[in-house]
Amino acid sequence: MSLYRDDGIVLRTHKLGEADRIVTVLTRRTGKVRGVAKGVRRTTSRFGARLEPFTHVDLQLHVGRTLDVITQAETIRPYGEALVVDYPRYTAGVAMLETADRLVMGEKEPALRQFLLLVGGLRTLGSGEHEARLVLDAYFLRSLAVAGYAPALESCARCKAPAVRAFAIVAGGVVCGACRPAGAAVPEGETLALMIALLRGDWPAADASIPRHRAECSGLVAAYLQWHLEHGIRSLRHVERELAT
Repeated sequence: MSLYRDDGIVLRTHKLGEADRIVTVLTRRTGKVRGVAKGVRRTTSRFGARLEPFTHVDLQLHVGRTLDVITQAETIRPYGEALVVDYPRYTAGVAMLETADRLVMGEKEPALRQFLLLVGGLRTLGSGEHEARLVLDAYFLRSLAVAGYAPALESCARCKAPAVRAFAIVAGGVVCGACRPAGAAVPEGETLALMIALLRGDWPAADASIPRHRAECSGLVAAYLQWHLEHGIRSLRHVERELAT
């Protein structure tokens, strides 16, 4: 039996058989791992509660034929405790987990930077220091950058001209008047400045933004993310509903 240890964030779970559960974890060293936690749905399980989404866990697994088997689990930090009592932060956190799962496509492929971004995002979200949607948009932009999909925000994505007039998802970000394709959005300058601040981690500038620019920024970031993933982020429907209320 080949054993290994790693720590990671539980992204999602689903039932298997009568009492087992398949747990998907984004780990520090191994990448994305799908493991079987046997018997965790029984009330007598030793570590069932430690394998819930949002939990940062230290795991011991042994390599199986198709799925690895989780033999030990110790909680490092239960990020979900601070999120489940606040609906906007909870839905933003769910969207983070889903995005991490989509961006790290291959199993057991190293994804340290995505792991660190997710840990940092959940920690910041749980602290309550910044508006939940700002934290989520910052996470989206940075995780896209790590994956190689960072939007151009300061010069034309096509010709690199400094003067920008619009934001075109298919072009890769902001575009000048000469390169602007049909259907491109024309955001306010303050919205683009907010996107730059979120990508750079300039929280004083981001926190000083006004709701109109935050809403426009969120729409552009969500559309850009989902276009690159080629699939919708289902949990964003709940985030958008909260943003609109």
